[in-house]
Amino acid sequence: MLRVIGVECSLINSYAHNKDLKVKLENVVPWGRNLEEYKKMFLLSQKDLQSKKILGCGDGPSSFNFEVTQLQGDITSIDPIYQFTKDEIQSRIDETSSVVSEQLRKNQNDFIWKGIQSVDELINIRLTAMKNFINDYKNGKKEKRYIHQELPKLSFENDIFDVVLSSHFLFLYSEYFDLQFHTDSILEMCRVSKDEVKIFPLLDLKNKKSDYLEPILKILKAKGFETNIIKTDYEFQKGANELLSIKVA
Repeated sequence: MLRVIGVECSLINSYAHNKDLKVKLENVVPWGRNLEEYKKMFLLSQKDLQSKKILGCGDGPSSFNFEVTQLQGDITSIDPIYQFTKDEIQSRIDETSSVVSEQLRKNQNDFIWKGIQSVDELINIRLTAMKNFINDYKNGKKEKRYIHQELPKLSFENDIFDVVLSSHFLFLYSEYFDLQFHTDSILEMCRVSKDEVKIFPLLDLKNKKSDYLEPILKILKAKGFETNIIKTDYEFQKGANELLSIKVA
């Protein structure tokens, strides 16, 4: 049974995570952000986008990869939905967009309508981002910019990326993914980064600071990582305006 959560997330899903469970397309509601939002969420400069090797974890059907590639940047995105074909993902977008739109209208008081003025504008932004993703998907798969992988285990070598990002997944889905999953995932992101890991937002689906944040900070400190909680230029989910920066170097 599909359950659309009343929070505007990049990948809304209705499955609990365990080792034996695979992502099924019928349980996924694709929902994509664009480059401008990524820049604000993660405080990314034009220089960052064009000079740093970036890994996006759980990018889903966002246009981030496409737009960074247009800027001649070096970007790789991983997500479990990249196991599916272009037509399958497009079909799922077509099936679910109206459901998400209805949920957004019902829950619009949960969000801050500042940078984005209305539900209609938001839907247009999301559909445009996903259209750009879909148009880029086949080519991106061939170029290995879209790779079917998922946390907490990545196949990449140590220190291969400059910056590793997680948007609207870790901490947000604390209800579905336990502390061990968060710990393993974040340490794996640190393993493949030679500079910095950034995670946004730090709230869970109930708009509360994730219960896992403080334990994670203690674990990272014990392992010698420098951590900072930084206010960002992005707030749409109420209170979701901070990122966790983990300095690896």
